[in-house]
Amino acid sequence: MEKDYITSILKEKRIFKPSKSFSKNASIKSMGQYKKIYKESIKNPNKFWAEKASELEWFKKWKTVLRKKGNFFKYFEHGKLNVAFNCLDRHIKAGKGNKIALIWEPEKGATKRYTYSQLHKEVSRFSNVLKYRGLRKGDRVCIYMPMIPELAISMLACARIGLIHSIVFGGFSSDSLRDRIKDCKAKMVITSDGSFRNNKIIPLKNTVDDAVKKCPSVKQIIVVKRCKNKIKMKKKRDIWWHKEITKKEIKDKCEAESMDSEDPLFILHTSGTTGKPKGILHTQAGYLLYVYQTFKWVFDIQDKDIYWCTADIGWITGHSYIIYGPLANAATTLMYEGAPMYPKPNRFWEIIQKHKVTIFYTAPTAIRALMKQGDKWPKSCNLKSLRLLGTVGEPINPEAWIWYHKIIGNKKCPIVDTWWQTETGGILITPLPGATPLKPGSATFPFPGIVADIVKENGKKAKPNEGGFLVIKNPWPGMLRTVWGDDERYKKTYFGKYKRIYLAGDSARYDKDGYFWIMGRTDDVMKISGHRIGTAEVESHLVSHKAVAEAAVVPVPDKIKGWAIYAFVTLKKGITGTDELRKKIIKHVADHMGHIAKPEKIQFADDLPKTRSGKIMRRILKAIAEGEEDVGNITTLADPSVVVNLKKDRIK
Repeated sequence: MEKDYITSILKEKRIFKPSKSFSKNASIKSMGQYKKIYKESIKNPNKFWAEKASELEWFKKWKTVLRKKGNFFKYFEHGKLNVAFNCLDRHIKAGKGNKIALIWEPEKGATKRYTYSQLHKEVSRFSNVLKYRGLRKGDRVCIYMPMIPELAISMLACARIGLIHSIVFGGFSSDSLRDRIKDCKAKMVITSDGSFRNNKIIPLKNTVDDAVKKCPSVKQIIVVKRCKNKIKMKKKRDIWWHKEITKKEIKDKCEAESMDSEDPLFILHTSGTTGKPKGILHTQAGYLLYVYQTFKWVFDIQDKDIYWCTADIGWITGHSYIIYGPLANAATTLMYEGAPMYPKPNRFWEIIQKHKVTIFYTAPTAIRALMKQGDKWPKSCNLKSLRLLGTVGEPINPEAWIWYHKIIGNKKCPIVDTWWQTETGGILITPLPGATPLKPGSATFPFPGIVADIVKENGKKAKPNEGGFLVIKNPWPGMLRTVWGDDERYKKTYFGKYKRIYLAGDSARYDKDGYFWIMGRTDDVMKISGHRIGTAEVESHLVSHKAVAEAAVVPVPDKIKGWAIYAFVTLKKGITGTDELRKKIIKHVADHMGHIAKPEKIQFADDLPKTRSGKIMRRILKAIAEGEEDVGNITTLADPSVVVNLKKDRIK
């Protein structure tokens, strides 16, 4: 029988406690306070969530907090509210109309700022455009746009009048866009002529035109003039945003639709490794409450904070922590159109300096890429405004964590290393910055109301450092309600393995102190000589070598072991890849993690295949490592030419 445990354990011993000055002003000030809140939230979750829900504005109060039926869950049934109303009108009524709601930083050009009153007016006018164009509550609208203000305005306008938005990341191909439009039968697509990326124009409207050829549900396309690139406008179907929004029929006021708590709010598709994309369905009240509360506590939001999440709104992070979570808390949120290193590798740091950003939330991939460029870039900017840092999207290796803490945070900023998913709606495992002692690379502890655990294949609880499947044992308000149009897929994917327990699809472990360590997707766990080894941990040990800037590993077939580890390694600037260095790196991993985990092959690479949001495409790396000629769709990559170079340099 094969050993069903994680053989590799990060020996991370460093602990960073919150400073007394940070804790003093934080919402949650100590571990004692966290433990008390957590205990009460688990003992009586309905009371806990009801108290938090009362901070929102309701048109009609709910009758029951939670109703369960098998693997389906409903929160605040028969309650009535409106998400956009809670993100805008509620704050204007409280006298915050003149506070800046949204700062937009373009790739090039002038910054735009919207107060809560100005954003409310823009959202109301576009809501009236959508109604004028015949859309009604429950209709689906697909949004395929760059990071421009009209994207935020569109989604809030949909929420205001009860339309269900399905946002598709602007880097997806026409085939991917078509599949998502067809799945939700969208009646309208909102897009722009193009988007800027590294001073190049990406022709988005052309992609939409190609996608909708096989989408009979789409009757209208609204187009924002952003890049002024040449496009074709089809009569009666295609409408210019700027012309429509200024029509005399379009008024400044639009009453917010009264929505039932469990009415759909949005659909967001996850790619998945096989089969068609899953349309994750989130509903009104539970989702809003969860992103409101997690944003409030995880980011310890204060009235004068300038908050910046670098994600794209096309992903769940952008939905929850650029728009809905921050605006529900009357925060000032920044959205940036461009790339991290255009025109120079200090672009992020310049934006922080320019806007005096206080809270910065980004991906480990971005941190490692910027770290690779050297310390001179962040040191050329004034980052003293920062008081809190965050990471999202994948496990962060300790070396990148330390660099982020030391160079970006000047050793004074807590780091909230957050774990969550599209399906969860919001953050589930995270430090609370004024309370939690931090271990670099650990997501630490569950958020109040969340019962997280790690179980073995047989469903029994794993022992400390043993590793296994990450599960959530109770429902929470922000969780997905189903897969759009496919309840069976929802049940099979998330509850098929352990019946009434939510299976996250991630492998994890907890240490002797109860800290959670996420080790990657379960399909990112390799079986080497019968032992389960997490890719994230191998990558962490590779990056801990002084010559290595970034690394990604994939399993490849091996006649002896069944599977062996193939590593792609990017070196720090000025270091040349040699056979001698390759041997030293392999020995380094073997010394620190055990011989079972050492890579069989290391391929040095100038760069790795990443999406525009910074995610490493391991599917492509696996195909390259195995010598596949066809590596699949590469249209979503930031730089597709990376693939050509990697294939050329493959180690046979």
